[in-house]
Amino acid sequence: MTQLTEIKKEMNKVLVGKDKEIDLLLIALLQGGHVLLESVPGTGKTLLAKTFSQCIEGMFRRIQFTPDVLPSDVTGIQFFNPKTQEFELRTGPVIANVLLADEINRATPRTQASLLEVMEEKQITIDGETVPLNPPFIVVATQNPIESQQGTFPLPAAQLDRFLLKIPFTYPEFEEERMILSRFKSEQPLNAVRAVMSLSEVEALSREVKKVHVSADIESYILQMTRGTREHELIEVGASPRASLALLKAAQGQAFIEGRDFVRPEDVLFAAPYVLQHRIQLTAEASLTKSEEEVIANLIETIILPVETR
Repeated sequence: MTQLTEIKKEMNKVLVGKDKEIDLLLIALLQGGHVLLESVPGTGKTLLAKTFSQCIEGMFRRIQFTPDVLPSDVTGIQFFNPKTQEFELRTGPVIANVLLADEINRATPRTQASLLEVMEEKQITIDGETVPLNPPFIVVATQNPIESQQGTFPLPAAQLDRFLLKIPFTYPEFEEERMILSRFKSEQPLNAVRAVMSLSEVEALSREVKKVHVSADIESYILQMTRGTREHELIEVGASPRASLALLKAAQGQAFIEGRDFVRPEDVLFAAPYVLQHRIQLTAEASLTKSEEEVIANLIETIILPVETR
């Protein structure tokens, strides 16, 4: 747990007022999940991912997505070497521990689909040759919602479902923004961030987080939430069983970060909005007046909180 505290300390050298977002990134890292960051430009999405990657002694790669990026630019190619007269495998930037997929919704559907196998199976296949990725592997993707009608390609539901968490970024408070001005006006704090966790330590903590106890009552609470999305009158497509498992894992991660070996109802409450919002589709009528965030918040309020048990 000391390593997690050190990561937070290093990230707070750069980021201001992002404690919750840092915790969510740590949950995804420990549970082998992926994260989608969504906000308008300039709120610190890329900075968060780069700072996070510098705290881990692993390989960081970044892909700046544009409509002309091809699937082979992501996964790699078999190229012909004229010197050896043989084809050789040249892997793409997905061979990493932390992969920043910047502005993922600017990529074409074909290129977006090339990430599906990587995110789900933790491997790539190029011309029939399969290359496994070394753990840990986490995709941190960003997207800008205000350009949804300007040459972008919304992620399909199948790909959104591969993200353990979707984290919306908000504007900083007045004093937080003043602190940002003070911190960045004369230097780049990112240069002072050091790696404080090795890959072996990440793997060890990942094994420990899976031992966090989840009682039958907590499991029932999780299932009531996900099944509630399938029966809600404003939701056309509800959360899948994968969402139930994602919510359980996220709650385990939150409990572990807080130093507990058992999940409390509050852990589920904390994680639920970030796990469920991107996994539902509202009805056409509801989408005109409601957001996914509002509908999920309303659903959560209707479910009785279980009595805490250990």
